[in-house]
Order: sequence, then C-alpha cells, then structure tokens
Amino acid sequence: QVQLVESGGGLVQFGGSLSLSCTASGFDFDLFDMGWYRQAPGKQREWVATVTVGGGTNYADSVTGRFSISRDNAKSTVYLQMNSLNSEDTAVYYCNARRSLYMINWWGQGTSVTVSS
Repeated sequence: QVQLVESGGGLVQFGGSLSLSCTASGFDFDLFDMGWYRQAPGKQREWVATVTVGGGTNYADSVTGRFSISRDNAKSTVYLQMNSLNSEDTAVYYCNARRSLYMINWWGQGTSVTVSS
C-alpha cells in the first residue's frame, strides 16, 4: 500500500522557519522524483519544488532562495526547509511522488502551514 505521510506543519511567525517531512512507504522511493506542492485557501494547487531521482532540485520562483528541498533515500523521506516565511506561504503543503515514464503520480494527505503576521 502506497503511503506518503507529511509532518512538520503548524503555525509560524512572519519571517520564521519551518521544516516539513514526507515519509514514503509501499514503493521504491529512490525510483521516484519527489516534490512539494501547496494549496492556499481559495486557490489552485501549485508546484513548490522538486528533487529528482538524481538529486537535482528545482524551485518555483516564489520560493527560490528561501526554500530547500532534499531527500534521504535510506529513510524514504523528502524534506522541505522553509525560511523567511511570509503570509503568502500559508497553505496546505502536499508531498508528491512521480514517475512520469509510467504515468504514476501519488499524493500525501497534506500538512497545514500558517504564517502569522
């Protein structure tokens, strides 16, 4: 059974930091590109960052320089370190596992991040 379990969300002050984790099970983690998406209230889900099978990283312009994505294949876990948080970062953050060649796209249940001013 495929599972993606996010953790680490919560309430943080403007300018603060938060670290999210997503632990995967039920599939070969190291064969999947892993990503983070977010959905703010009243908005569509948007891509935040991706770490590829090879360890390459990509970021949305809105988080470049503030967020850092990483993975630990031994722990089947992907992380998102978020710094200099602002109100626009308030959202539910979702973990994503993707293997495009096989059209596989799995989602976690989400973890909520609220940035207070």
